Amino acid sequence: IGVTNAFAFPPTTFLSHQQVQQQRGGHSLFHNNNIMTTTTPSSSSDTRLFAGSAVSSLEFVKDVVNDDYNATVLIGRKEDLETLNVQNFLSSTLELQGVSTSIIKVMMDALDMKKGGSSSSYVTTTNKSNNDNDDDVHKLSLCALPTKLSRHNHPMAVHTLTTLVNAQVPKKGNTRIIVVTPSNNPDIAPLASAIAKAFPAFSKKTTKTPPKPRNVSVMFVQVPPPPPPSSTEEDTTSPPPTIITDETALHACQAVAKGVMLAGRLVDTHPEQLTTDQFANECQTIVNEFPPGTIEMTQIVGDDLKEKGYGGLYGVGKAATCPPRLVILEYNGNPESEEAIALVGKGIVYDTGGLSIKPKTGMCGMKSDMGGAAGLLGGFYAAVSCQTPQNIKLVLCLAENAIGPEAFRNDDILEMYSGKTVEVNNCDAEGRLVLGDGVAHVTQHYPNVNVIVDMATLTGAQLVATGKKHAGILCNTQDAEDRAMAAGQHSGDLCFPLVYSPELLMDEFKSQVADMKNSVKDRGNAQTSCAGHFIESHLADTYEGDWIHVDMAGPAVKDQRGTGYGVGFVLAMVKAPGF
Repeated sequence: IGVTNAFAFPPTTFLSHQQVQQQRGGHSLFHNNNIMTTTTPSSSSDTRLFAGSAVSSLEFVKDVVNDDYNATVLIGRKEDLETLNVQNFLSSTLELQGVSTSIIKVMMDALDMKKGGSSSSYVTTTNKSNNDNDDDVHKLSLCALPTKLSRHNHPMAVHTLTTLVNAQVPKKGNTRIIVVTPSNNPDIAPLASAIAKAFPAFSKKTTKTPPKPRNVSVMFVQVPPPPPPSSTEEDTTSPPPTIITDETALHACQAVAKGVMLAGRLVDTHPEQLTTDQFANECQTIVNEFPPGTIEMTQIVGDDLKEKGYGGLYGVGKAATCPPRLVILEYNGNPESEEAIALVGKGIVYDTGGLSIKPKTGMCGMKSDMGGAAGLLGGFYAAVSCQTPQNIKLVLCLAENAIGPEAFRNDDILEMYSGKTVEVNNCDAEGRLVLGDGVAHVTQHYPNVNVIVDMATLTGAQLVATGKKHAGILCNTQDAEDRAMAAGQHSGDLCFPLVYSPELLMDEFKSQVADMKNSVKDRGNAQTSCAGHFIESHLADTYEGDWIHVDMAGPAVKDQRGTGYGVGFVLAMVKAPGF
């Protein structure tokens, strides 16, 4: 499978089956304008087109004043929209004339101060740049973010922001989104992450004609705090709103958006197409996007894993058509530093459950079992794009948990890279096996790593423990837990601590014939924490740094779509410039 630049924004191009065959041969994948057009060989007369990305372009800009937009969406807390003075902002800043004051008032009155909401109307406007002075029909949407928020939510209600953008941006044409932020919330890149989550980047729905362009431009505006209620009329004059033009912040917005859309696209791509080989190609595409030497990529593939002792990763993936892989990307953003952070991702491109096979309803959707690897890859890409002054190691454990004559079995004993042995009692508890080899690789080969973050769609029990919005985190130190919580709260990739107590929980894996089993004997005993502790047990005994395990089985997917969870979390963890 061939791939062109996955992140370019050239003019939209749609290829016929024959054109794709000429360029690539066999199955093909074509990226353009963040639209993915795919074809599957069937006959020489096949000219099918596929819908591809939900958006043709998504840009974060300093200026959205021109007559090319057919829709405007203003989003912010209601009190900030009131401070903005929507009527004045539309006419003086956006140069959108003729919007009725009474319509704006009715739309604002429909918004709830605490719960938020949205109000839309088609309005007749006159644009200053329209020399003919003809009236235009324009869609105007006012969206209020809720202010009644708990301490475990993002202060700008990013999940609601995603929902509002998804609902209010028209399916075609040019839309400008104005995000209104308060003066005490200067960080805009986490909001860009939430906006990008509204635009899935993969679809294989057929269409007779090329989809109409859907271009979205986003501008951020900061308003001053409202005057206190006791102010006199003379004191209520507020400074004008400030358009955010900081280049570093806007670059971070673009980087996180691309990372989110990359991660979401990988999760959504069907497993016939996104094999372990193709996942490695995606990694190579990222390496090629940057100047030579920026990222170093190495791989250990197939039988080489067996020979080098990666028994967990090899055992899980050996029955698949495409071999298992350990893909390593290294970025040295601060060569003078002796410290580094390692990101270890579970990349099970499809999980049948192996010989502990899943039921027909439980297996659907298991293409998303590489969500941890996808989120970390997107985060790594965005961090490099931001020229983050950190040394970052990305280790992706890629495999397909397939069924076949060579599939690993219950009762097999796998020899892990850590040197420990594992008696298999559940072939469907495979993620911890591949991650065990991943963290062992890091701690044995990178002595300068002082923080390890592993991320995985690891357990269904995580949804019971922390839900569909918050990942569960398991950390070996209080400092690591605090850092992870702060990263989640800042980025909007929310998380919440799991019980950390290996001395009480590791007995769940007790084996009579090996160092441990791979699945718990009692599913009612902090099962999600146990799964994380299994991974932790394969860290080298000499490792003294922080370890953060992120189980994001719930937040990785919403409505059968990849969310891009993890990209913002990584950027917050590495303190990427502008984020």
